[in-house]
Amino acid sequence: MGHSAAYIAVGTIIGVPLGLYVGFLALGATSFFQRHFLYAHKFNSLLWRDINKPEHWGFAKNQVTPFSLQTCDGHTLYAWHILPLPLYARHEENLAAQSTGLSADITKTENFKRLLHGNAGHIAQAIRPPTFHALTDTSNYHVLAIDYRGFGRSTGSPTEKGLILDAATAIHWAMDVAGVPASRIVLLGHSLGTAVASAVAELFAKDGVDFAGVVLVASFSSLPTMLSGYAIAGFVPVLAPFRLSPWLLRQVMRCIVDKWESAVRLRNLTRMVKTRGGRLRLSLVHAKNDWDIPSHEDDKMFAGAVGGLIEGLDGERLALDKAARTVQRGKDAFVTTWTEGDIVIRQELFAHGGHNDVCYYSPMLLAVMRSFGLEDPKPA
Repeated sequence: MGHSAAYIAVGTIIGVPLGLYVGFLALGATSFFQRHFLYAHKFNSLLWRDINKPEHWGFAKNQVTPFSLQTCDGHTLYAWHILPLPLYARHEENLAAQSTGLSADITKTENFKRLLHGNAGHIAQAIRPPTFHALTDTSNYHVLAIDYRGFGRSTGSPTEKGLILDAATAIHWAMDVAGVPASRIVLLGHSLGTAVASAVAELFAKDGVDFAGVVLVASFSSLPTMLSGYAIAGFVPVLAPFRLSPWLLRQVMRCIVDKWESAVRLRNLTRMVKTRGGRLRLSLVHAKNDWDIPSHEDDKMFAGAVGGLIEGLDGERLALDKAARTVQRGKDAFVTTWTEGDIVIRQELFAHGGHNDVCYYSPMLLAVMRSFGLEDPKPA
């Protein structure tokens, strides 16, 4: 009796987690559940706060204007335009006197009149408000932030193609409606946002558009590659067990519907910019203690970007050339700068900040500043 109970207990301990894992994989094989797992767009911690009142997150009255954007495929995106605080202070009386809430026509607001240049980014959940504060509290930077389709108050459901279209919609609004030249726009992406920013940078480069900068914080080279070694919170492997069978892992990877091949997109981006003699400031920032996306993913992004500049660059030569361009900044910290013509690729590994807090640490802020010309390396 005692032995039977022990066998049942052991079987339960092993069987329940295994059953949950198999069930998770089975659900994840379908595009519907896979996208819900990937984008987690239905998890919303803002339900008890009114995001049309950004003062909840410490912004001054009407420093933020909530408004809507329309995509070409019929979706409505919720957006924020955030004024830099120094500019707000100079016009506080007029700005504070406006009505608050969702703007029916942002072009009629005092905030729009003060719009100088903007960043593409995200909305008010978790680390976003501190990031917006870091960007706007003591600078002249405006921020244009959107909720992708399916997130927050935006309509639709997220897909790779759809999110790229959403970001392109925001950029076109900044350029065509607000009249901000591309040379005054920084594309800023974090985590999944780095994949979107890489994609739209490539998309606009095809039309010869050069932005002030592209800043990617906690990026990953491709979704299948990242997931093959991904562990939730750094401890719970998602697909790592399949690495015991390369063939089986390849079959699982084929089931991933949104690939997000960012390293390939960076290679295409740098190749196009180099071919037409354009300008690019690409910054990769990652924290060593990032438990969500391993920092070595940035190495693959860097290799992809440099690969667009030098055809046939093998891993050994890249390692040697990269070492010659790298400055160590202590344990678990370095900066690598690769310059060719008017193209500057900069990779920074920072020792601290994890996956989220690094978004408002100095490396990210300095990357944005360099995009606008501060301490800009002279072209070779």
